[in-house]
Amino acid sequence: MRKIVIIPTYNEKENISMMIDKVFSLKEEFDILIIDDNSPDGTASIVKKEQLNHKTRLHIVERSGKLGLGSAYIAGFKWALEHNYDYIFEMDCDFSHNPDDLIRLYNEAVNGSDLVIGSRYIKGVNVINWPMSRLLISFFASKYVKYITGMPVKDATAGFVCYSKELLNSIDLERVEMKGYGFQIEMKYTSWKLGSKIKEVSIIFTERVQGTSKMSSSIFGEAFWGVMKLRFRRIKGKNKTA
Repeated sequence: MRKIVIIPTYNEKENISMMIDKVFSLKEEFDILIIDDNSPDGTASIVKKEQLNHKTRLHIVERSGKLGLGSAYIAGFKWALEHNYDYIFEMDCDFSHNPDDLIRLYNEAVNGSDLVIGSRYIKGVNVINWPMSRLLISFFASKYVKYITGMPVKDATAGFVCYSKELLNSIDLERVEMKGYGFQIEMKYTSWKLGSKIKEVSIIFTERVQGTSKMSSSIFGEAFWGVMKLRFRRIKGKNKTA
């Protein structure tokens, strides 16, 4: 089975080489696709140098500027599907997601799950080094999503995810509207409404050590209002409607 990890980047020069080395050191073989939004710190140049050592497994798509997390992943999904990958992963570059957990998510996918979520909130709250304000916002955001939509997912905003090729092919990616924090919610909600088998796997999330967080109040605002709209949207996939 061909597996690829999509990693969006913007100013991640402190982390990118270590992340590439770590993913390629895993016992399971994962390819990597970097979606770089014209990082002024030279992240893309570092990736290109790394490609000399990983010619067939490390790929990069360079974009003209900061176009949003959601559009970065959509671009990555389309690229991965065009190149016939069986399992497509989302992961942050800052080591807040432990690359070792890629194998755990993959194992659940192989066992029949269409969408596997690395969840912070299955066994209590598994988050390290977040300020209490951000932790509460994230935790209650997932509670809010579940209340509004009825979606049975404990970590709706999680960004550590594995999709099967079949699931992504069934989603009309052109209709995905949210670009920031809400993108993760919209993709999970769409997957659920299309009847996908969803599995949550408990992970420990650790706040970044190197680099700067990209989170902002506008990202949370989009998610808050976007979820209210989701409840009343007609979710239409390529092959069926929910």
